[in-house]
Amino acid sequence: MARKAAHEQSRADPQYALATVPQLNRTPPTDGLPRHRAIVAVDIEQSTSRPDPIKGELRRILYELFDQALRSAGIHRRHRDGFTDRGDGILALIRPVDQAAKPVLLNRAVPALSQLLTDYNSAARPDRQLRVRVVVHAGEVHYDRNGCFGEALDIAFRLLDAPGVKKALRAAADPLTLVISEDIYRTIVRHGYDGIDQDAFRPLIRVHVAGHRYPGRIHTPRQTTQLHVAEIATYKQSA
Repeated sequence: MARKAAHEQSRADPQYALATVPQLNRTPPTDGLPRHRAIVAVDIEQSTSRPDPIKGELRRILYELFDQALRSAGIHRRHRDGFTDRGDGILALIRPVDQAAKPVLLNRAVPALSQLLTDYNSAARPDRQLRVRVVVHAGEVHYDRNGCFGEALDIAFRLLDAPGVKKALRAAADPLTLVISEDIYRTIVRHGYDGIDQDAFRPLIRVHVAGHRYPGRIHTPRQTTQLHVAEIATYKQSA
């Protein structure tokens, strides 16, 4: 009877109906408990060397292309937290829902972003070329009134900023270089889901967070020379 009464009230009062619908895109609660998220962060190459007006233009374009790449993979705004701005990059925290399974990030969203960047660069002026590093990780994320934090994010950002990843992008013809955590490799990549070539992810870097070592794997196309791989691997010790 109570359910029927609520249904009748929702039909008569649209505001009541809106109040009872789950708000899927609202900010996560700040109750001190972590939430599991897939972590995707993007960083623009050589952003600090650009004049501010060009930085602003590249930021706008990156937001548009990143959102388009996620949506092309079926990951819409209701499936993620709002983007977190990182100045010369973006952080996306993807919620653990069926529509946003982590393999989709690797076999659809990241390739889509790479293609969008290629298309954009083909028509862009040389000083407006857009090349990025991308990291994919997953873990527990904490929230407070000022934003998000936690060790999982520390690991993701250390991998994204590792010297070996920057070197890999500088040497790459493609406008995007992807690095993944060992957790993503172990739980997703090595199982051979369609569109994910496990042999293309090489353990070329490692970072340290809170006294622990975390390996990272850089996606390197099959045509990458062994010399190039060896050069990136020399950055292990300094990362």
